[in-house]
Amino acid sequence: MTRQRATAIGFIAVLLWALLALFTVGSAPTPPLLLNAICFSIGGTLGLVWTWRSGGLSQLRRISWKVYAFGTVGLFGYHALYFSALRMAPAAEAGLIAYLWPLLIVLFSGLLPGENLRAGHLIGACLGFAGAALIITGGGSAGFQADHLPGYALAFLCALTWSGYSVLSRRLGETPTSSVAVFCVFTAIASWGLHFALEAPVWPDTTLSWLSTLALGLGPVGLAFYVWDIGVKQGDIQMLGTSSYAAPLLSTVVLVFAGIAMPTWTLAIAAVLITGGAVVAARASLKG
Repeated sequence: MTRQRATAIGFIAVLLWALLALFTVGSAPTPPLLLNAICFSIGGTLGLVWTWRSGGLSQLRRISWKVYAFGTVGLFGYHALYFSALRMAPAAEAGLIAYLWPLLIVLFSGLLPGENLRAGHLIGACLGFAGAALIITGGGSAGFQADHLPGYALAFLCALTWSGYSVLSRRLGETPTSSVAVFCVFTAIASWGLHFALEAPVWPDTTLSWLSTLALGLGPVGLAFYVWDIGVKQGDIQMLGTSSYAAPLLSTVVLVFAGIAMPTWTLAIAAVLITGGAVVAARASLKG
């Protein structure tokens, strides 16, 4: 598989994550950890079925437990920290900090063998982050307060977890993508345990909520992890990290078309910043 094709496959994850907000709104009133458990159960089960049909189960038995532990910590840790941060701090500010992960991917990837961090990557990442910040904060003041610092700290750990997982996955390039199915299954098990310990069970109660939950498990919390794994292992990880800033923009556009959000000048300005940042980063990668 060529580097360009792997990068394009990885970007499918960004497109799927753009639907995360829409499907999450539709899945109400299911609490977050139960929703996480259901979705990862779907994604993990489908992944195991695909692995079985493709004859890859024997490969899974040869993978080190350390790899499985790494993947499970990455998927479960990100979501556990994310949900906890949004409970302890305002959602917009905590979400902004958590969405530092694409910028951190671009920066950390410069430490990988064979990768070079250029000025264009840094400029593109900063432009993209500015656009993401406009979307998440609505163009207003972030309003950080000292009593929310524990939540902000968890959000920053969330960003470090996913960026670290994505970059370190590159060093597991020989590990088959089918291993992600096991990551999802273990993440589901951990999510079920945490749900029963911390939440009251509130299942989807309408056709819309069940369809939204199923869509989440199939796409943003399912297929997305498999295609992202291919992208970060075999594609241009710096380009993927920068283009990930398109997720909040595309998510907002989807919400606008669905009638959940209203179009604003902030959205237009953010579109210019994110698109410009992707172009700058792409030019920097092409020069390599």
